Amino acid sequence: MERPRPATRAAKAVALTAVVLLVCVPFLIIVATSLASTDEVVANGGWVLWPQHPTLRAYHQLFDGGIVTHALWVSAGITILGTAASMVCTIGLAYALSRRDVFGGRPILLLILFTFLFPPGMIPAFLLVKGLHLLNGYSSLVAPVLINVFNLVVLRGFFQSLPEELHEAARLDGASEWLILRRIVLPLSRAALAVVGLFYAVSYWNAWFYASIYLDSGKWPLQQVLRTYVIGGAQLADSGVGDASQVAAPQTIQMAVLVVATVPILLVYPFLQKYFTKGVLTGAIKS
Repeated sequence: MERPRPATRAAKAVALTAVVLLVCVPFLIIVATSLASTDEVVANGGWVLWPQHPTLRAYHQLFDGGIVTHALWVSAGITILGTAASMVCTIGLAYALSRRDVFGGRPILLLILFTFLFPPGMIPAFLLVKGLHLLNGYSSLVAPVLINVFNLVVLRGFFQSLPEELHEAARLDGASEWLILRRIVLPLSRAALAVVGLFYAVSYWNAWFYASIYLDSGKWPLQQVLRTYVIGGAQLADSGVGDASQVAAPQTIQMAVLVVATVPILLVYPFLQKYFTKGVLTGAIKS
């Protein structure tokens, strides 16, 4: 291809710079406001771009044993256990459906795809959770969404892309299906597993809607607490976080909650980014 002209390259640089600023500046304001002192927040009308006297006072109040600390532990537990359970179930079902000689594999796959095209509504889902006696329990946030159909299809497609000769050679050596899955398939599928695992982790970490329906307020995960405090405008001081007489700027606490809810995923994503293109495209194309 012909090398772009300097004017074209300059226009691309300006456009990319504008996009980066649109993404980074709001996040910078959030972090800066969470680190700003009360006087700076009040003087700047609730938002700070660069704190002159940064302080961790808001974070100290958050992790002082209040509702945010409890919600953080709840979200971490649901994310870790839910992701592990979803990965085990998805890997097992995807591997079974990827084998051509599995009895009833195609009808089962069609039934699974039917649930993807016609998902149940909120009322049937609530009745199902209630019928299984999962209300007000953390299992209600995991069991109904244990297997995501999109992740299942991607993983199944990746398993199908592996050479069949590997399976045949392993069977000739006397390996069972479980041993083939554990020793051959999983090590060769790290890219797809990393992508699907991140999808599940982000889904569980960001879950708030079903928590508001199935759980009491004392068991809410972090995202539902964040929604209540930031979007709903509730005061953190009313929920046992810090001393109400010391919280003169609720925006500082709210932005600190937002940072705590966002940073864990930002820390995990760079380590898995290199697997995204290979994992998603390979599984999707083969499917």
